[in-house]
Amino acid sequence: MTNPEATSPDPNLGPLAALAGTWEGNKGHDDAPADDRGAEVNLYRERITFESTGLVQNHEQHLYGLRYATTAWRIGEQDAFHEERGYWLWDAAEQTVMRCFIVPRGITVIAGGKVAPGAQRFRLEASRGSNTFGILSAPFLDREFRTVRYLLDVSLNPDGSFSYDEDTQMLMPGRGDLFHHRDRNTLHRI
Repeated sequence: MTNPEATSPDPNLGPLAALAGTWEGNKGHDDAPADDRGAEVNLYRERITFESTGLVQNHEQHLYGLRYATTAWRIGEQDAFHEERGYWLWDAAEQTVMRCFIVPRGITVIAGGKVAPGAQRFRLEASRGSNTFGILSAPFLDREFRTVRYLLDVSLNPDGSFSYDEDTQMLMPGRGDLFHHRDRNTLHRI
């Protein structure tokens, strides 16, 4: 028996409809801060699961969303090096996609952007200090790896895969420039 969610995406999810389901990718590329505060590159595989929340009603605001969980492992390692949990939300009235998530290192992000209902590519953004699409960090991260801007580019590809390019821009003591912690991968539905 086929999963009806996989063959009939919920049109109420707008541009997020194609993401419902479970995805894996093993071509991840992570440019991250090393222990010495220089740069290191990690190749990784990951699994993302998106499940429909159904209608989320907040007075006159009607959202449809996907609850998601991500786990990533460095290639060749058994223990995960990254996890996150959150929601992707579609506000059709505002034509806005939002991604709200927490990483268990002590950082929370609410990113968003204007997106057409049938878009195949879109960008979400968040900035430190914003009252709407913002970033909050625990004291250690704020002191040592202060995230000041977050950019996420998503592509729903013609072959049925999806790709992302995530740029987490950080201020780190002793560096005169922003460190661009970039993660990118292409995932396929399983």
